[in-house]
Amino acid sequence: MSDDTGEAPIQTGDATGVLSIDAMGGDLGPEAVIAGLARAIKKTPAMRFIVHGDKPVIEALIAKRRGLSDHCTVRHASGVVTMTDKPSQVMRTGKDTSMWSAVDSVRSGEATVCVSCGNTGALMAVSMLRLRKLPGINRPAIAILWPSRNPSGFNVMLDVGADVRADADDLLQYALMGMSYARNGLGLTRPRVGLLNVGTEENKGRTELREAHDRIETVAAEADFDFVGFVEGGDIPGDRVDVIVTDGFTGNVALKTGEGTARFVRDMLGEAFRATILSKFAAVLAMTSLKRLAARIDPRRVNGGVFLGLNGTVVKSHGSADETGVAAAVGLAWDLSKSGFSDRLKTRVAAVTASVEGQE
Repeated sequence: MSDDTGEAPIQTGDATGVLSIDAMGGDLGPEAVIAGLARAIKKTPAMRFIVHGDKPVIEALIAKRRGLSDHCTVRHASGVVTMTDKPSQVMRTGKDTSMWSAVDSVRSGEATVCVSCGNTGALMAVSMLRLRKLPGINRPAIAILWPSRNPSGFNVMLDVGADVRADADDLLQYALMGMSYARNGLGLTRPRVGLLNVGTEENKGRTELREAHDRIETVAAEADFDFVGFVEGGDIPGDRVDVIVTDGFTGNVALKTGEGTARFVRDMLGEAFRATILSKFAAVLAMTSLKRLAARIDPRRVNGGVFLGLNGTVVKSHGSADETGVAAAVGLAWDLSKSGFSDRLKTRVAAVTASVEGQE
């Protein structure tokens, strides 16, 4: 399990398939994280983890899960980044935290992807400090999978909160990174990319949006994706595009609105089916369909925002994620690790950036 317990540590000469886990950052504590790891290996037994946090606590939790110790190396970190900690404070004093340690395992090459349920701002700050931005990237972005009508069941949306600002160059970079994520995360050979706006006409929106529209359109053919132009809010869960590009302010508002709407629909359906004897009987008859709907709109099944634009991959799980949500984030991290996503993204951004610079 860990280096000084007599168990053999994970061999990290080939880090592919090794995930670095911050066990201490979530609202539900390390119990939910370790339970999520146990659930994840039931589906994918090949997973291996470096788990960061309070060593005695983590080892005790791992020991309660049959077979999990064979998949884990525990790395002690005495500190914890709380949800109220300021990113600037963590950057100054957070070297002994589980979050910092988890990101450092990706930096050192021991692991390919870091997963944390912790403070989003602090995680982005630590990730930028330790991993650094890819050459040519001005602002990293957070990308999520949004349930949609597409055959894959999802659309990629970015940025959803890494930075509230984004100029035309940033939006172009988001388009390139989102396209690469769609290729590797959804298996799409030629993703369709749309730029979120208040209308689909080319003269609509702020100046930076119109400039970004022209720049994305210019590189689309060479970067091997289809640019459909401006899209509206109603297209986010639709099948018109595969990637929705926007600034972090707009994206975060849309994300929180979508999550709140999903909870509202679930609660209202529950109230409606409990209202009368007949509606309760109807609920029994519709139980299979209701379960299918609940699963489709359950935010836990798509839990995990990916930090794009860094020299390494970081997956941000929702802070309140339970074991189902943690397992989903870990599963996403595994898929990205096995696809060699970080190296593919780096190559794609470098190639297109060089091409754009050559045209200027």
